Amino acid sequence: MPKKTIGRIDKADFPALDLFDIDVKIDTGAYTSSIHTHKVWIDNEELVCLFYDKGHPHYNGKEIRFKEYTLAKVKSSNGVVQNRYKVKTNIILFEKKYNISLTLSTREDMRFPILIGRKFISKKFIVDVTQKNISYNNKNK
Repeated sequence: MPKKTIGRIDKADFPALDLFDIDVKIDTGAYTSSIHTHKVWIDNEELVCLFYDKGHPHYNGKEIRFKEYTLAKVKSSNGVVQNRYKVKTNIILFEKKYNISLTLSTREDMRFPILIGRKFISKKFIVDVTQKNISYNNKNK
């Protein structure tokens, strides 16, 4: 299957999280993908996440529960290693649903609430950094 070209930024849907048209940054420098969470806690062995941020208007504030999750060590661009929760969900790009693993992090000071790393990108996409919103612009609205 030929790889699709994706730009440096786009908008994606995360139907299981009830998040749609969310700004994503394609980050070939990052290995893992991550998503901004406002608040995370454990309740009855479930991971509970609150996706809300006034700076990202498509974040709906709904509480999402995960029965399956893991902990992952993630090294940031400045070399600091953090333990983060990691969940599996799906993402829609180019009107196709893909499975994706996302680490949960606080990105409230960041322009993009979601980073898509090279673990997800490889074997699926070629990144053209001169382009943006290729998937979103081809979406049936």
